Parts: sequence; structure tokens; C-alpha cells
Amino acid sequence: MRALARDTTATLHAADPAQRRSDWGTLARLLPYLWHYRWRVALALSFMLAAKVANVGVPVLLKNLVDSLAIRPGDAAALLVVPAGLIVAYGALRLSTTLFTELRELIFAKATEGAARSISLQVFRHLHALSLRFHLERQTGGMTRDIERGTRAVHSLISYSLYSILPTLIEVGLVLGFLAWKFDPAFAWITLAALVVYVAFTVVVTEWRTQFRRRMNELDASAHTRAIDSLLNYETVKYFNNEDFEARRYDENLERLRRAALKSQSTLSLLNTGQQLIIAVALVAMLWRATAGVVAGTMTLGDLVMINAFMIQLYIPLNFLGVLYREIKQSLTDLDKMFALLEREREVADAPGAPDLVVTRGVVRFEDVSFAYEPARPILHHVSFEIPAGKTVAVVGPSGAGKSTLARLLFRFYDVTGGRITIDGQDIRTVTQASLRRAIGIVPQDTVLFNDTVEYNIAYGRPGASRDEVIAAAKAAHIHDFVASTPRGYDTMVGERGLKLSGGEKQRVAIARTLLKNPPILIFDEATSALDSANERAIQAELKSAAQGKTALVIAHRLSTVVDAHAIVVFEHGRIVEQGSHAELLARDGVYARMWRLQQSGGDIDRMADAAPLPAAGGA
Repeated sequence: MRALARDTTATLHAADPAQRRSDWGTLARLLPYLWHYRWRVALALSFMLAAKVANVGVPVLLKNLVDSLAIRPGDAAALLVVPAGLIVAYGALRLSTTLFTELRELIFAKATEGAARSISLQVFRHLHALSLRFHLERQTGGMTRDIERGTRAVHSLISYSLYSILPTLIEVGLVLGFLAWKFDPAFAWITLAALVVYVAFTVVVTEWRTQFRRRMNELDASAHTRAIDSLLNYETVKYFNNEDFEARRYDENLERLRRAALKSQSTLSLLNTGQQLIIAVALVAMLWRATAGVVAGTMTLGDLVMINAFMIQLYIPLNFLGVLYREIKQSLTDLDKMFALLEREREVADAPGAPDLVVTRGVVRFEDVSFAYEPARPILHHVSFEIPAGKTVAVVGPSGAGKSTLARLLFRFYDVTGGRITIDGQDIRTVTQASLRRAIGIVPQDTVLFNDTVEYNIAYGRPGASRDEVIAAAKAAHIHDFVASTPRGYDTMVGERGLKLSGGEKQRVAIARTLLKNPPILIFDEATSALDSANERAIQAELKSAAQGKTALVIAHRLSTVVDAHAIVVFEHGRIVEQGSHAELLARDGVYARMWRLQQSGGDIDRMADAAPLPAAGGA
């Protein structure tokens, strides 16, 4: 199990780049979500091109403005005619650059948000579709961070690539073409060479330092997982007085994160310094050549100003290229992790074209069922029994005998490894899981509630149920009086995982929730284990009433709760050792009879099973 958990964690965090798809592969997975908004994308790109054309026109206009200032002192007419028009045009170009940029972002926002929403919803649905095994092995804190980063990565990729990288490349192309056409081609070659060296240096150094960034993210996820796990187990921490122990473990993660962050920052400083050195050398070379041209009379002062403005416009966005490249790489990594979740295969999936389950009578059969969570540790061995329509069958036995596994298999959280389970003759593997689970209700042994109101948690059995229906279910589960006595009644918040309620109160909420669902097949998995004797008797009567006319599987440890069952199946070590009614099993004076006498005398049937494992035997 630990090995599987480690494998799952490795998959979720995708620490090994060799296990990840290529960056182009990740982008290819993203494109279909944007293709839905292709017309918006095209319009946004046209606004972006218009903004860059206007931006490149600014230095050209600035050159003409500077050259037009070569007028005689006191010539007021020239001041009004030539420079004034150029100044207004200069301001108009600046405004149009901003206007086109804002229009681009406004048009493209719907595509960005829509793509992020679609991916997030798909991941959410897929996680609910994955098997129980995946959710038992996952690390909640790390996985939620991966989903959070993946969603943010959609925004980042679009923002950085379409709003920063692509516009800069367009502007570079326009400037190089203009310089080569207007002046000596050497200007374009100097600019191009500087850009190539700049980009190459940025990519190489950023690739090198990505390992530190990735390590920092892994340690961040690890620290987050540690904190979430500790807070979810708040009561356990308090029981054992381990606040300092948990703080030390959390601090160890934070210290490793601090060291990784410092290493990442030092490499970032190296990157920034190298970039500025390349920019400075290129600017000196360009301005030296332009100055020489002005002195030689081949260029005007306006040309010098224009070239300087071009360089500033180009290198300001390039200053952030290292950050952009790093963020794009990190966004691709984060997005890949989220896509990796989408690619997790469903261990339990509907067969193609599977029909819905049709419950006519509600006969449940376990036919020669074998099952193992892991191949080396089988749980059930050739189990066969039937729950007749409208009858109650109890399964009893010591802890670890495989009783609760029956409920998980009936719900099809796992598929059997041998044999089959049928409902009215239909193999549950051949019908849709949704229709199967609609037909079954369960009151589990360990009830987990949503951090919402009492009404919400009861109504979860049948979303859309009215307040009157919720109250009727609460009364049937003997929890209405308690809820009514609280200041906020059914609007009372139950807290994280229902921590504000006692075990018995949570159990009764779970019973009310299942009664509200009102399915034809019921499972009671130690349904009264958290109740005191008085409440247990009251709830037993209600459960018996609720199961009237329904097919019910009762999983119990206390034998006194199942004496009225139509049949009792005795489990031990994953095998059926006896079957029959309470009276029949007592008369047989076998395993069940010894368990009954032991519990009546206050003994523990778990100890009996451990002390003297019984051989498998056929049941009546």
C-alpha cells in the first residue's frame, strides 16, 4: 500500500521531467479548449497586431518631430503648423496602443476564463469518477495545490504567450524590417545578433534554474500537505499532546523550502545581470553607429532619437523574458500535472453502451465472489449468498473478516476479482454506475459530513427536497428534537467533516439522509455503532421500519442488533462459515452460537477469532 501511495504521489507531482509530456504536447492538449473561442482569438490577435503597429509608429513619429524642430528662432507659424500636428499624432498613437491592447484583453478574457472553467470542471468530474483506491492513496494537500496551479497556469500561459511573447516577436520583426529598409543593414544585424544572444542566454540559464524552481514547488506542496494533514487530524494531535512535534515537522519542510527559495533567487539574480550586460553592449553599439552617422551627415538627429526609442521599446519587454520564459515553463509543468490527473485511468468504468439498472424486485446475489485489494492479500474467498427481495440479511463476524468490503463491492467502488454480484439477475458490472448507486442507500460506520448546515447534509440524500421532507426524515432518525433545540435549528453549521456534532448525532444525520433518499436497496454498515443503548434501541426500531419491504444488507459487529434479520451470514477470514436465522444458528451450536454467548457475557469476538481461527465451512 505504501509503495502504491508513493507511486501515486510521484505521478501527481510529476517530479521527473522524463515522465512528463513535451511542452508542445501540453500546449496541444490546451488548444481544443481555446478552439471553441477561435473567433474571439482571431479578433484579439488582430487588435494585438494593430497595437504593435501603433507602438512601432511612435518612434518614427518622434523622429519626424525632432527633425521638424530645425526651425528658425521666433518662427511661430512653423511651430503651430508642423510640430503641433506631430505632437497630437504622437499622443493619438500612444492612446491607440493602449486602446487596442485593452480591447484585445477585453475580447480574449471570455476565452481565457472559459477555457480555465472547462478544464477545472473536467478535472473535478474526473476526480469523482476515479476509483476509491485512488482517493484512499492520494495526498489531498498536494493534489489540491496541483489543481490550483493547473487552473492558474491556463491564465498564465495565455497571458504570457499571447500578451507578452507573441507581441514582442511581432514588434521585433517590424523594427528589424524598418531598420534594414531605412538605414544601413548593419543596424538590423546588430539588433538581431543581440536578440539571439539575449534569448539563447535566457533560455539556457532559465532551463538550468528550472530544477531549483521545480524543487521549490515540490517542497511547497509537501509543506502544504503536511499542514493540511495535521489540521484535519486536529483532535488526534491534541489527544497525544503533539502540537510541538507537528510544528517541528512543518518547520522542517519550511526550512527546506527556504533553502530552495534562496537558491532559486540567487540564480535569478545571475540571469538578470547577464541580460542587462547583453542589452547594454547592444545599446552602446547601436548608439555609437548612429552617432557616427549623425556626425558624418548620413543620419539626422531624429534618426538617432528614433533608434534609441526603438531599442528601449524592444528591450523593456525583453527585460522580462527570463521571468516570462520561466513562468511559461512552470505553467506548462503545472498544466501537465493537471492533465496527468485527467489521464488517470478509471479503475472502475461503465461498459460501452451500458444500460441503466432496472430494479423490479430487488434480489441481490453474491455468486462465488472473490476479491483482493492487493493480489498478495486476498480479502474474500468464494463468497455466495442471496438477499431475497424485501428481506433483511445480516453479515456478522470479527473485524477484518471482509464485511464492509461487501458494501464497497455492491456500490461498485471496486470490481470483484472473481465471481459476480447481481441485482435482479443483472451483473452490476454491465449497468451504469449512476443507476446502480441511485438504487442503493447506505448508512456507513464512519459518517463524514460536509462543512455546511444540518439541512444541507440531510437533503444531500435527495438534492432539491423540501424543508418539510428534511424534517420528516430527521424525525424518523430521531434527530429532529436535537436540531430544533439548537439556536439556528436546521441552519446549524456542522463544521469540517461534522466535527461540531457528536458521533451519535452524525450517525443520525446519516440515517436521516438515507431515509430521505428512499432507495429500494439499503445497506446498514454498523449503523448504530456510535449510539448509546437507549438511542440504539430507538434507531433500531426506525431502521427496521425503514427497511420494511426493502432489500437490506446489515453489516454488524454486535449480534444483538441483528437477531430479527431474516437470515444471518457469519464471516470469518473472508469466508462464510455459517448461514441461517438467529434461532437456527443458536440451535446449531456452532461459530455463531459461541460468538453469541461470548458477547452476552461481555467478551470480544475479535479475540475469539484471533485465538482460534476456524476452518472454512459451508453454510445452510
